[in-house]
Amino acid sequence: MRKTRLAIAFAGAAALLAGLWRGEYAVTMNKAVRVCLECIGIG
Repeated sequence: MRKTRLAIAFAGAAALLAGLWRGEYAVTMNKAVRVCLECIGIG
C-alpha cells in the first residue's frame, strides 16, 4: 500500500515537472485570466 502511494506521488511530481518544462503553466494561466475577465465583464 505504501509503495503504491509513493509511486503515485512520484508519477504526479514527474507530470508536474514535465508540464512546467513544456511551458504549460503559461497556457493554463492565460486561459484562467481570460475566463476570469469574462466572468466579471471586463474582457
